[in-house]
Amino acid sequence: MSKILIIDDDVKFTVLLRLCIERLGHEVESALTLREGLKAAQTGRFDIVYLDVKLPDGNGLAFIPEIHQTQSCPEVVIITGDGSECGAELAIRSGAWDYIVKTSTNDAKILPLVRALQYREQKINANRKIVLDMQGLIGSSPQIKVCFDLLADASTTDVPVLITGETGTGKERFARVIHSNSTRAGGNFVVVDCAALPETLVASLLFGHRKGAFTGADQDREGLIRQANGGTLFLDEVGEMHLDLQKSFLRVIQERRFRPLGSGQEVSSDFRLIAATNRNLESEVEQGQFRRDLYYRLKTLNIEIPPLRNRPKDIKELMLGYVSKTCEKMKIEMKGISPEFLEAMIHYEWPGNVRELINAVEKAVVSAHGECVLHRVHLPMEIRLKSVKESLSGLGSLKENNSALIVFSEQLPEWVEFHKKARNDAELKYLQDLIRLSGGRVKDACRISGLSQSHLYSVLNQHGLKL
Repeated sequence: MSKILIIDDDVKFTVLLRLCIERLGHEVESALTLREGLKAAQTGRFDIVYLDVKLPDGNGLAFIPEIHQTQSCPEVVIITGDGSECGAELAIRSGAWDYIVKTSTNDAKILPLVRALQYREQKINANRKIVLDMQGLIGSSPQIKVCFDLLADASTTDVPVLITGETGTGKERFARVIHSNSTRAGGNFVVVDCAALPETLVASLLFGHRKGAFTGADQDREGLIRQANGGTLFLDEVGEMHLDLQKSFLRVIQERRFRPLGSGQEVSSDFRLIAATNRNLESEVEQGQFRRDLYYRLKTLNIEIPPLRNRPKDIKELMLGYVSKTCEKMKIEMKGISPEFLEAMIHYEWPGNVRELINAVEKAVVSAHGECVLHRVHLPMEIRLKSVKESLSGLGSLKENNSALIVFSEQLPEWVEFHKKARNDAELKYLQDLIRLSGGRVKDACRISGLSQSHLYSVLNQHGLKL
């Protein structure tokens, strides 16, 4: 028996749906508002949540991430009276399992429930069997957990994987973890740095050559592709690969055969392919800078690693992990962490992502010498300056508002009223700054704020703003 939650203010529809689900032997709870529904989801362990789009206190689509972050991480089936294709696409892009229309048949309303429960059962059974060696990959935010789930899927198959993300997010680390947890772990993990392939030697490096194939070829040499036989071939920065080489490489991927320079015979190589890039390959394809057929060959399974600024929950965990690892490597006792050090780390935007965080931690531990506690002064200058500027900005705001607070002290409002107004003013100022910084571009606004598109539109509407 599973637990199902229905969040919908349409009482008649809720009763009918509840009866249909209970006939299947499941336990059902219902809520008429988002507030009640979220409270129920946070305190109960539900497998499936049926969620209406238009509720008295908000848009259901905007709260799918919050429901996914609850303890049981239930699948969400969106309910709506509007059966438009646009609405269905928005629901799926927001993270919903499926999308049903209120006027559909009872079978159509129940089928997503059946399929979602089957999926959850399979997922639970699969996770019980897989115990991965994460090799130092750290994080517990919902964003990185999605990546870890995909990593587990990639480790149990042999399909090509494309890992995307900004520089420093750990793409090669992900690739190595996939390799070491796969059936090819006993083979070589061969890295091809596509950005550093010299044009005159690229064919020799990749395909190998026979003695005498060109001036200076005084002996046979095995290429990188052949070295990956039985193991994994990792194409790092594959977006930098020249178009002519893309064509040659496509045939290698399809046939797993190639001809070394100076050889009259083809050789084979049974490798597993993983590629990584910080470029938007879909955009490169549209611009004619990357072959479409190669792109689809690489992207059988795609792991998109989010930048560190979009998952602040992981910063403390990563920082503590690497402080411990650095101290262990230096054979010194574990350093303590001051509140100012932690605050500076959490509020920094980390343009260099995890790689920059690791370097900052190592620098701090080295700078601390014999001291037992890490302070802000031990951090790199750019992080310290960012932290100090934020502190001064806060003091400036306090001074500006000081006179108003003194005048207001004779007749303070109730706490709830004051808190609501202060929060509303702060949100309005943030959104106005967000619109200015993003130039009114939805994609950039979502990237800066960390909000989904639907959540962003919801909070903009609440404050009467538009992009």
